[in-house]
Amino acid sequence: MSFDSFGLRADLLRAVAEQGYAHPTPVQAQAIPVVLDGHDLLAGAQTGTGKTAAFVLPILQRLSESPAKSRAPRVRALILAPTRELAVQIAERAEVYGRHLPLRSTVIFGGVGMQPQIDRLRRGIDLLIATPGRLLDLVSRRALDLSSVEILVLDEADRMLDMGFIHDIRRVIALLPKQRQNLLFSATYSNEIRRLAESLLNQPRLVEVARRNTAAETVEQRVHPVDKARKRELLAHLFHHEGWDQVLVFTRTKAGANRLAEYLDREGIASAAIHGNKSQSARTRALNDFKRGAVRALVATDIAARGIDIAQLPQVVNFELPAVAEDYVHRIGRTGRAGAGGSALSLVSHDERKLLHGIQRLLRRELDQHPVAGFEPSANPPPDEPERGHVNRDARRARPAAGNARQRPARAAGKPRNNASRRRAPDSVQR
Repeated sequence: MSFDSFGLRADLLRAVAEQGYAHPTPVQAQAIPVVLDGHDLLAGAQTGTGKTAAFVLPILQRLSESPAKSRAPRVRALILAPTRELAVQIAERAEVYGRHLPLRSTVIFGGVGMQPQIDRLRRGIDLLIATPGRLLDLVSRRALDLSSVEILVLDEADRMLDMGFIHDIRRVIALLPKQRQNLLFSATYSNEIRRLAESLLNQPRLVEVARRNTAAETVEQRVHPVDKARKRELLAHLFHHEGWDQVLVFTRTKAGANRLAEYLDREGIASAAIHGNKSQSARTRALNDFKRGAVRALVATDIAARGIDIAQLPQVVNFELPAVAEDYVHRIGRTGRAGAGGSALSLVSHDERKLLHGIQRLLRRELDQHPVAGFEPSANPPPDEPERGHVNRDARRARPAAGNARQRPARAAGKPRNNASRRRAPDSVQR
């Protein structure tokens, strides 16, 4: 099958050919005809399957077939994405595929000034890519009218629900016309996703190109058992020994991402951290430096990395395993995209064995384990061993919750409270 078989207009086929694509991926082959026919769609597709083109191409086709009646600040097609990075990358794809069409598109997200976005909206657009929060902010300021939306896309809907956007999504839906086409893309099918689909979609066509929660088959997955205290040292060793030039490294916390990037820099490995506490400009700069090779290691948390789309990214490293097994699938989906090969390596310490078992149950397979010579784990490692040179923050978080009198020792009468002992919120939930 080729893209010619979909009946796409010549301007779109020309843009696709300029990107070097000749044959559609499975999700594109199944979804594009459905969208062109005007049906609602529920698509189960992992990252890296080419799903962005699966909805952007037919949307551009449909918008070009019926030009807008006016250039008022209204939107004809709306794509909602969970993160700024994903929204930007969808917008980049829309610009690439629509470069030969007389259509206008733009992207809006939080963390940056609102006025330039308002100015672009006032000039009139056909396709809007947005994060939910900033979209609602602009609607509340009457800078945006959603009453003309013909097509709604929820991309990575599972992640939007995980991030607590369900109420924002329902508020957006309430602002849209009743008659419209709805497309929902999700990597996993939780009960909440099913309820959302039932309330949103009208007799949808179903597309699923991978077994539920499966990792990309093109990704080689390995585990290096190692003591927790030697993880950083092993990672630096692998960079030097393997000659890695472009590696996406995952940590569980924002502070952990900062510390690891600083350590790698000291070891002569150009690195940058990307997470929710970074400004949008800093995140964009780090990602661009990574893409052009100025940074060899991009250290990221799960939410910040969701939506990072780098063609032929060769290597992903789980410096720490995720607490939720499904997030492992999303992480390694950053490599092995659109049929390309890739490698996912996990550095697993003794205290992460249960997390590894959960991942293997989800994948329904055992992951190959290969200790690295000189970094073999201790036979009897201490529980919750701290990283060298750092306080064991996990142990501090495990203290009894305030108000649990049976577990918390009483403070001596008259003894002043030590303010320095107050715990900070875990990095993973800092705002």
